[in-house]
Amino acid sequence: MFKSISFNRRGVIAAVAASMILASCGSSNEDVVAPANLDGAVEKANLTLGFIKLTDMAPLAIAKEKGFFAEEGLNVTLEPQANWKVLLDGVIGGQLDGAHMLAGQPIAATIGYGTKADLIAPLSLDLNGNAITVSNKVWEMIKDDLPQENGKPKHPISASALKPVVASFEEQGKPFKMGMVFPVSTHNYELRYWLAAGGLNPGFYTPGDVGGLVDADVQLSVTPPPQMPATLEAGTIEGYCVGEPWNQAAVFKKIGVPVITDHQIWNDNPEKVFGLREDFAEKNPATTAAVLRAIIKAQKWLDEDGGKNRPEAVEILARPNYVGADAEVIAASMTGKFTFEPGDTRDAPGFNIFFDKYAGYPFYSDAIWYLTQMRRWGQIAEDQTDEWYVQQAKSIYRPDLYLAAANSLAEEGVIAASDIPETDGFKGEQSGFIDGIIFDGSQPNAYLAKFKIGLQKGQTVTAAGVK
Repeated sequence: MFKSISFNRRGVIAAVAASMILASCGSSNEDVVAPANLDGAVEKANLTLGFIKLTDMAPLAIAKEKGFFAEEGLNVTLEPQANWKVLLDGVIGGQLDGAHMLAGQPIAATIGYGTKADLIAPLSLDLNGNAITVSNKVWEMIKDDLPQENGKPKHPISASALKPVVASFEEQGKPFKMGMVFPVSTHNYELRYWLAAGGLNPGFYTPGDVGGLVDADVQLSVTPPPQMPATLEAGTIEGYCVGEPWNQAAVFKKIGVPVITDHQIWNDNPEKVFGLREDFAEKNPATTAAVLRAIIKAQKWLDEDGGKNRPEAVEILARPNYVGADAEVIAASMTGKFTFEPGDTRDAPGFNIFFDKYAGYPFYSDAIWYLTQMRRWGQIAEDQTDEWYVQQAKSIYRPDLYLAAANSLAEEGVIAASDIPETDGFKGEQSGFIDGIIFDGSQPNAYLAKFKIGLQKGQTVTAAGVK
């Protein structure tokens, strides 16, 4: 494990960004990411952090309600945001000091897709937590043809089941539409990944375009998470990919059926991050470290002792100032179960992971996966070298800042040293994808070449199609 480090007093530390030691781009674990230096006092005690009403904002709510922010000398206000664009603008403009963010948001902002700003992600908030839901109409069209196991649909369900539905819509002269929450969201890339793995093209982006409809078999559009069920019920879309509790809400309202969870698309995939401006972290290193310490404590609380605290977390999240959904709906996925339809509730102990499996560590390879999907679908318009992917990942994901906070907690005995990975920032080869393709973050271009649907080397997109 990492060497122990000293600091002035408990709960007051500084993470000096300039001291970061970047690891090599391999995945051998011969080199490890070093923590930033520690020293100093909190520079800014009063903070405003943003979030979207999803259960994976739980680490922020728990850090507030269980007093972890206060223990670090912070007075934190948590403010729900109307949508991901408003949240992003709030962080960039300084109205928010940091936020529960889509992993793709600090990445896209830094490379200049959609907007340009220097944002960083010093902590990953969770693994898994999303699902794909289809309307009752679509479910009735596909369910009888699905393979069965013990009298229930066999999972994971392939998007190939939608092919005849899409063809039926096309024959009627209607596009088949599905929703996701933001163009650079995990949900967009997971939905696209699932569709493409089933032989359906989710469309490509042209430069400056946020629609991504070129050559699309399935048209994807943006809907804020809390509005997903109502949009589905109105018939505007025939399905969506979103985080909880908005898939379970469709089940409880009897307007839709979840067909696959994201950990069935990519097992233990990284989800949200805690994002903030790079200059905020540089000007307020002790404050940044204090925030990370509080969030790490909350992540541990959420996962400790087999999830014994999850019922209390559900009660907290159900409050109107947080997620504001019925506790029963939140508990349906937050406490180790997931309901696909009435009578089909299955064990899902890993549906939300906040601390276990090094969930909080911001791996470079996670950032690189998002970058590969941006390139796959045209959001990155041209080919890039492997070195470019690594360089971008290292400028955005900041494990040195995470380690400064985590190692101090380990030294205090708040978390175990074994809870902190010894790594160069790369996970190595990863399996667990629905299409069986192996991902190695140190070889992004070789990974992109494996996909049958997606941009290949040398290809670009125009309104007329891929060339």
